[in-house]
Amino acid sequence: MVDQMPAFSMTVKHIPYQQLRFFSDLISDYLDQKEQLAHLYHRYPKMENFGPQLEEKQKEWQAKQVYRQTLVSVLKEQYSSLQYKKDAMVQIDLMSKDTTFTITTGHQLNLFTGPLYFLYKIISTIKLCERLKEEYPAFDFVPVYWMATEDHDFEEIQYFNYGGRKIVYDREAAGAVGRLTTEGLDHVLEGFSTFLGKHDNALRLQELFKEAYLDHDNLAAATQYLAHELFGKDGLIVLDADDARLKKLMIPTFQEELLKHSCHQSVGQTLKKWPDQYNIQVNPREINLFYLTDEYRKRIIKRDGRFYLDEMETSFSQEEIIDLLKQYPERFSPNVLMRPLYQESILPNLCYIGGGGEMAYWLQLKQYFDSQGVVFPILLLRNSALLMSKKEWGKLKRLPVELEDLFLPEHQLAEKATRVLSQIDIDFTPQKKRLHHQFKELYELAEQTDPSFLGAVGAQERKQIKGLEHLEKRLLKAQKRKLSDQVERSLLIQQQLFPNQSLQERQSNFSYFYQAYGPVMIQWIQAGLDPLDLRFSVLVFEE
Repeated sequence: MVDQMPAFSMTVKHIPYQQLRFFSDLISDYLDQKEQLAHLYHRYPKMENFGPQLEEKQKEWQAKQVYRQTLVSVLKEQYSSLQYKKDAMVQIDLMSKDTTFTITTGHQLNLFTGPLYFLYKIISTIKLCERLKEEYPAFDFVPVYWMATEDHDFEEIQYFNYGGRKIVYDREAAGAVGRLTTEGLDHVLEGFSTFLGKHDNALRLQELFKEAYLDHDNLAAATQYLAHELFGKDGLIVLDADDARLKKLMIPTFQEELLKHSCHQSVGQTLKKWPDQYNIQVNPREINLFYLTDEYRKRIIKRDGRFYLDEMETSFSQEEIIDLLKQYPERFSPNVLMRPLYQESILPNLCYIGGGGEMAYWLQLKQYFDSQGVVFPILLLRNSALLMSKKEWGKLKRLPVELEDLFLPEHQLAEKATRVLSQIDIDFTPQKKRLHHQFKELYELAEQTDPSFLGAVGAQERKQIKGLEHLEKRLLKAQKRKLSDQVERSLLIQQQLFPNQSLQERQSNFSYFYQAYGPVMIQWIQAGLDPLDLRFSVLVFEE
């Protein structure tokens, strides 16, 4: 079904995720609410399930007023130097109320937001808050973007793609990426600007990059500014949890992890019952904490009764490391499996919104949350989308393939286009069926005369079927050559919309579309996405 949205001159089409090859069996079965996954989550993401989630979370947070006060204090300080922060301060003040809850998404500090799905995550979060306010008007809902400032894999975040070009921030880096200085990003801006041109949208992109990265000292502050500029008016709050005051609240949990290895035990028990048909996303460590300084982030490893820092000679006794935790909690950094517990402990959060990979490791964690007495959030798969221009949509409608066919692997798309275009039906299925029927009679004859000939009959059948398949492929190849021009146009539009045979949202940066459409592109995306519509969205922009 195609829905028209005249206010934005946009066409929206939806495709079930389960029909697309880019989404795992685990995610497809989660969306289908398969029974074998029911024990891995708390409540399914339906509007009616947010009522009991609210009640349970409100009860949990009745005894956590200190957590609210600390969170509000930290946020006010983190926003204190931000210009045009009025919208944010209203939201932060709301969070001091015991009737305010959050909806959270998280993301790395990718250069200039990185892939398009950064926007989709945040827009899903904002729009769910709006929907919840309509449904539960007695409560307030604040969208939160949790910055992954403590990650240390700089190579994952140091670039973005503009069209077919890779814009790279080339520098040496170690330690938490949020603490890295923005030194050298002026050269990145110079290179990026040469691709943008001088029109209004291009100049706004250059100014946005400059204000974010050249006017701020580190990547955390730059990313906070960038997200606020794009979504602050929509009530988004950006949190950097690399803060001693927030981690002080986690001292008992971190101590338990160091001494009793609670995450390893609980997640390990979950993985023992993990359904065989699904891959395990993340295996727990014995200790799921890093030791963090400005220079490095190293895993903590327990060996022979002492606590070592990975790849270093530095070690601590049990008493020493617990003293360090109590004096300097900011030096202890949760890994990918402990970070969700940290997040849900310090935020009055109802729902986490993430991509398929994130959902996969969150589904490993419910038993761990239960062991820690923390309410497990509703898990919502973020919106995914494909952005198309009116021109691309028009081209597609003149081609011999359907929209859904563009999601096929390249060779399958070419085959589909060839079969549709060909006036010859290159499908030997009927011939194969007739052949099977003829050999059925031969099998019966061999059985009646000499059963030892059954193997020879079977071999002859396989040989003839294989010969038909070979002939079918040769004819199809000949047709592809004959119809290559029309087939190539189908492949070309796929290459434009699916760079590197990947989803557009994983390759392209928002700036490529922003320079063409300007700020209204974000409004278009917001209008076209519905966080509780668990289908892939295709958004066709009118020009």
